[in-house]
Amino acid sequence: MECKVLPEGWKREEVSRKTGLSTGKTEVYYYSPDGTKFRSKPQLAKYLGDSVDLTSFDYRTGKINALLLRKNKNLKDNIKGVRINDFGSSLPVRRTAAICKQPVTIIKTHTGNKCKHDLKHGSNDKPKQVFWEKRLEGLRATYSNQEFYENFDLPKNMKPVGPNVGNDTALRSVATALHLHVKPITGQTAARSVLDKNPGVFIDPRQPLIAPIVITDEEIKRQEERVNNLRRKASIAVNDYEKCLDSVAD
Repeated sequence: MECKVLPEGWKREEVSRKTGLSTGKTEVYYYSPDGTKFRSKPQLAKYLGDSVDLTSFDYRTGKINALLLRKNKNLKDNIKGVRINDFGSSLPVRRTAAICKQPVTIIKTHTGNKCKHDLKHGSNDKPKQVFWEKRLEGLRATYSNQEFYENFDLPKNMKPVGPNVGNDTALRSVATALHLHVKPITGQTAARSVLDKNPGVFIDPRQPLIAPIVITDEEIKRQEERVNNLRRKASIAVNDYEKCLDSVAD
């Protein structure tokens, strides 16, 4: 049937349940002109927004409720300057020890604003899950022809730590840490004996699942030599390629 309280084209439906524990109970639904179905007043309020005032609208009957109308009128008279939302509650109101409710002015543009729980409990960052890398066990990346990528090997000075943590899991942990973390990668600082005894307590989820890493100056020098050698080989290859192009052009 047509709902005269809502804009033109809105319809109201009453459905009586015939089975189940709620046999005989009547459910009320509303349909927009485009056929969208609504099962509750909050859904209606979210869809209509400020275009229709549903403050005194009775969802079950589809009519204006005189009691809600009178109640909201008195509320508006008592609290001036406070907007009444679609569910008849005032936003916002400071609740103090005083008998009278005092309206509050919200200022969101100030850079120093902080919520109460921010000041009391510190950061609201989501806690990191321990051993999340183990969910990736058994997964392998493939080429377009369904051939598997060859796994990389961890350097000899990187040893996995944790219950049943293998090289593949440790490698994923190191790769993720290098990609996401901005702090230095040092590995787990707790001793291996402590980690084996109770890893869930002493594992640092901000570091990869490997033993502490110590990189010496000699290792850094050897790595620099490898990089320089590769650069020299690349430079020679580029020069040879350019010479080939010149000879072909001639």
